[in-house]
Amino acid sequence: MQAIEVSHLIKKFGSLTALNDITFSVGKGETFGFLGPNGAGKTTTIRILTGVSRPTSGTATIFGHDIEHDTIAARQSMGIVSENSNVYDDLTAWQNMMFSAELYHVGRKEREKKAEELLKKFELYNRRNDKAHGFSKGMKRRLTLAMGLVNSPRLLFLDEPTSGLDVQSNIIIRDVVADLVLEGVTVFLTTHNIEEANVMCDRVAIINKGHIVAIDAPESLKKTIQSVQSIEVSFDHNSADQLDELSRLSVVNRAQKSGDKFKLYTEDPSEVINAVIAYANTHNLKVVSITTLGPSLEDVFIRLTGLQRTGERIHAID
Repeated sequence: MQAIEVSHLIKKFGSLTALNDITFSVGKGETFGFLGPNGAGKTTTIRILTGVSRPTSGTATIFGHDIEHDTIAARQSMGIVSENSNVYDDLTAWQNMMFSAELYHVGRKEREKKAEELLKKFELYNRRNDKAHGFSKGMKRRLTLAMGLVNSPRLLFLDEPTSGLDVQSNIIIRDVVADLVLEGVTVFLTTHNIEEANVMCDRVAIINKGHIVAIDAPESLKKTIQSVQSIEVSFDHNSADQLDELSRLSVVNRAQKSGDKFKLYTEDPSEVINAVIAYANTHNLKVVSITTLGPSLEDVFIRLTGLQRTGERIHAID
């Protein structure tokens, strides 16, 4: 039995089809990433899987329990951490934990033990008696995650868990999730941070316009577009003309500037390295570093979703 089984799921809002016949499964103890542009269907999928919204057709089960017809049993095994904080500002961190535990029907003795354990794990125990309105965004996010874990779920839904957070909170959350996975917890993760999915997930599904366009391990997805290789190079000094000049080198398909480095996409890295060295010599430049890179998960994402990149930003094609 899988942790999640989704079969031919369709969700329509009037004439709009938000999910168009999607099918996938998530194994027990797996960290499963769900990636897609805004409006692709990520939130709609989570709302159905957590029993908030009903599908137009198709089925979804959580540890064998149909989410639509056996909602209570399905939800008893899950923890839910939505993108928007559900922390009550006028309550203390401890009171928020107790309230969440009551909603999950956790016994009094167990809830106090679990709350202490989680607040310490998320480095919030020393602030347990402080009202949440004085917490930073990162602290509130950590408290939200602690609240979602108070019932010791077998399946954790994380919607954009580290979006916009400070480095400390980001590291704490990633470490806690890694520990949960070691304990056998299944994690369903939606994120805009493609590198986060690359590092954290066993498998990734890419959804676009209501269709799942790919499901596989991050490294396997990268191998599907091996032609998208690149050379990353930095010089001892930069000028305004370099990006345009490098983009015109032989067998360079596209050039991109990122900080003090240039990324040159090509199907022939060795040829581009020779061209870059010749360019540097011609322009009296010293090559500080040069690296050959395979395709990234971001490259796969862009290729499969029809997005295009301008400079360092990704834009949807109208």
